[in-house]
Amino acid sequence: MAWRWLATAWGLPETWEFVEHDVPAPETGEVRIRVRAAGVNPADAKHVAAARPGAELPVPIGYEISGEVSAIGADTRIGSGAVDIGDEVIAFRVRGGYATEITVPAEKVFAKPSTLTHPEAANLLLVGTTAAEMLAVTGAAPGETILLHGASGAVGVSVLQQARLRGVRVIGSASEARFEEVRRFGGIPVEYGPGLAGRVRDLAGDPIAAALDAVGTNEAVDVSLELVRDRRRIVTIAAAGRAATDGITFIAGSMPESARFRDEVRGELIALAQHSDLVVPVARTFALGEAPAAHRLLATGHPGGKLALVPER
Repeated sequence: MAWRWLATAWGLPETWEFVEHDVPAPETGEVRIRVRAAGVNPADAKHVAAARPGAELPVPIGYEISGEVSAIGADTRIGSGAVDIGDEVIAFRVRGGYATEITVPAEKVFAKPSTLTHPEAANLLLVGTTAAEMLAVTGAAPGETILLHGASGAVGVSVLQQARLRGVRVIGSASEARFEEVRRFGGIPVEYGPGLAGRVRDLAGDPIAAALDAVGTNEAVDVSLELVRDRRRIVTIAAAGRAATDGITFIAGSMPESARFRDEVRGELIALAQHSDLVVPVARTFALGEAPAAHRLLATGHPGGKLALVPER
């Protein structure tokens, strides 16, 4: 028997249930993974906070994991190629990753970068693909200067690393206490709050070509609108309402076009991680049974890095 977290009612993580279940044997095109770490993301809780179209209870929780292959369906290869029992892998855009073991579609599974620990690898792709899409939809190009709101957060740190590899200069908003984290990954920190637009202008020297919003505040959107001439080059992952009213771009993994892009870029991000060009700062791990506690820390907005759930052995 295995264990997993389920949302049996719409609501906060405290209402989730940690239950035993039978893990199905993998069929052709599937693999079973013994979970070594599950990434903790805001979407895990957001998507079961309230009833939504197309979702039915109970809902298995968790979208990305790192672990070891424990069984393979007949004639099956994973997203990165051939696979054997015991291979270390990661899986992204799965259902029910908060578990001790899980059977998933093989196309969603890739060889784990050897440079990352399991908690790091379990947090690579959701934020990494989000960051990659933000850069892609704004057309950030080498030599340009862009503004990033929420630069010290999980998505922001991935944006900073990927932008640096592209030769894109980033001015990133953060609290003063997090400035060194922004500098560590190649960004130019600027403190958010009143007067933000003026401080960005003073730092930029050049025009701000694009703006990436990972926080969703009115300040972030207003300053972006003030500084970026072309509204099509302003993207948000957290202010859908402002996107609709102000003509900026909103993206989310649940949108078909975003999902296609994020699936296509997985291999590129894994390769970057394998060559140590993309790292995943992890602030803390929790036992798998402590998922609600992990989400309480995540909800503060200041976990200091990614969080992971680790099944006990």
